[in-house]
Amino acid sequence: MTPPRHDLSASPSTGLRMRLSKYPLVLRSAGKARLEGRGAALKGPFKTFLLALVLLASTPVAAGEDTATVASVVDGDTVVLTGPFDGATQIRLVGIQAPKLPLGRKNFPTWPLAANAKQALEKLTLGKTLGLSFGGARLDRHGRLLAHLQTPGGAWVQGEMLKLGMARVYSFADNRARVADMLALEAEARDAKRGIWGLRFYAVRGPDDLASWIGTFQLVEGRIVKAASIKGRVYLNFGENWRTDFTISIQPKARRLFAKSGIDPAAFEGQRVRVRGWLKKYNGPMIEATHPEQIEILAEK
Repeated sequence: MTPPRHDLSASPSTGLRMRLSKYPLVLRSAGKARLEGRGAALKGPFKTFLLALVLLASTPVAAGEDTATVASVVDGDTVVLTGPFDGATQIRLVGIQAPKLPLGRKNFPTWPLAANAKQALEKLTLGKTLGLSFGGARLDRHGRLLAHLQTPGGAWVQGEMLKLGMARVYSFADNRARVADMLALEAEARDAKRGIWGLRFYAVRGPDDLASWIGTFQLVEGRIVKAASIKGRVYLNFGENWRTDFTISIQPKARRLFAKSGIDPAAFEGQRVRVRGWLKKYNGPMIEATHPEQIEILAEK
């Protein structure tokens, strides 16, 4: 009989983050928070209460009753189990993307530091029995289990890979648990230029530096010049010419997710933001935002 799973999507900390999502909150380090933008000068009991909620939301992933043992490591974000778990023989570390190896794919180049990321994950997981936690969809389209992993010593594996600079945050609309925590850890590693963040291949790009990166996963920072809604789809334009300039697109279904989080995408107009996703060409370069966590509001320089 399979024991009950620890479901992060129903955990108190996740619920608190969702209720706080309408505030422009950016976590900078464990136990520390900074409010950016309007209302930053909060004082008194409300500020104390809000910071207490942030601390609770930033606590490590609790291990569920489910466990699995790692037989081998495929790359920096995928492990193979000693035996099947719910029919799956591999776990894809949900919420992160490590540098990729070819893994038999023809003409697929090895990404910089891919071997280092694999070695880092081996050190954390190989031969160990890990706690599994879930926060959304359980399987990906390849039949791999999507889980957060915790070592016997209590370390959150996704968090460790991000702290080392061996992965980027890579979230999906159907698996959004712990994204705020992961973004904070990624930011620390990026500021310190650890691992991938010391290489141009993974650099955060400006909206005018994207033409040669179509078809790749990118982080882009810039100011949204204009927000427009056309037939229910929102376009966040980073330049005056929507036919050539970088744009974020938000479909009606995704727009409803933003609304549930208390976010009106039209309010992004004039804001400096960081967006992450796969670059495609539709008129100019474009990233499709399927959920709010893809877009971070940045402080003014």
